[in-house]
Amino acid sequence: MKLFRLITLTFLFIGITAFGQQKDKKFQIRTVAFYNLENLFDTINDPKKLDERSPIMEMKAKNRAKAYWSKIDNMAKVISEIGVEKTKTSPAIIGVCEVENRLVLEDLIAHELLKKKHYGIIHYDSPDERGIDVALLYQKRYFKPIDHKPYELELVNSNGKRNDTRDQLLVTGMLDDEIIHLIVNHWPSRSGGEQRSRPGREKAAALNIKIIEDLKEQYPNPKVIIMGDFNDDPINLSFKKVLKAKGKKLTLKESDIYNPMEDMFRRGLNTLGYRDNINLFDQILLTFPLVTTTKDYTNYKLYKANIFNPRYMTNKKGRYKGYSFRSWSGNQFTGGYSDHYPVYIYLLKEKMQ
Repeated sequence: MKLFRLITLTFLFIGITAFGQQKDKKFQIRTVAFYNLENLFDTINDPKKLDERSPIMEMKAKNRAKAYWSKIDNMAKVISEIGVEKTKTSPAIIGVCEVENRLVLEDLIAHELLKKKHYGIIHYDSPDERGIDVALLYQKRYFKPIDHKPYELELVNSNGKRNDTRDQLLVTGMLDDEIIHLIVNHWPSRSGGEQRSRPGREKAAALNIKIIEDLKEQYPNPKVIIMGDFNDDPINLSFKKVLKAKGKKLTLKESDIYNPMEDMFRRGLNTLGYRDNINLFDQILLTFPLVTTTKDYTNYKLYKANIFNPRYMTNKKGRYKGYSFRSWSGNQFTGGYSDHYPVYIYLLKEKMQ
């Protein structure tokens, strides 16, 4: 009996000690986000692009400046609030799409709500005929770029004519003291129907695989974050057949890609509504080294994935009640934010004592 009590007390002491050690651990947390900025175009006509098709350029000239700066206000407000509840600051890194050029990004990060965050910009002009691009913004105190380059997505239409679309942007850098790689995407739209346009998105998924394979030549087991507006849901073939993304952590192998948004989609969550359908086109995926099933956070690992959808970003009445409060209705600025909600993840890492 004494021996039993001694063993019990020993295990109790060990359990309390282990709990105390876990409780005493300190962690640092960073937000990585993606946001479709819905036609963030300037008010200047670029003769080299079809930017005159953008909503703001279809407005009367006298109304454009006011709409533009209101749009910048709204985008800055949203970005300034993503992840704040846990990190007390806006995203360390945020990928964006549907931006016309570097100028609009410079106006955005110079906004009163963002300028003290000292965001840097990585942007390339893509061959998209309308001139819409992807880009990466980063807080310089957290992320230091090492290298970046665009990957062209080569598509042809049914007539054999080149179909110019957005590049995929690869950025490699140091998040604090760890090397991570980010691929920013804006895959081909569903114009013409989902089935007809599907091959373009599957080819875009294949380009992501190529980028990761290129990275592996220089970085063993690279930590890759794939983000974007994919114009596909997590269960579509581009994800399940081409990327072979998995939605369950426990099934992952070293070469696998994890999609935390798949479970969210199956639970009915979404980032946009269109023609009475809801979709989760905006997603963030991660390669295996950024995922833990044992709560081991000695290096940066995914802690949680979220959709940023506060009440003010949602229509409260009318035909589109419950949908994201978009910026544009035809060529009219609505005072809204975007037709997409942003998505974001928290990366967690134990601080060394």
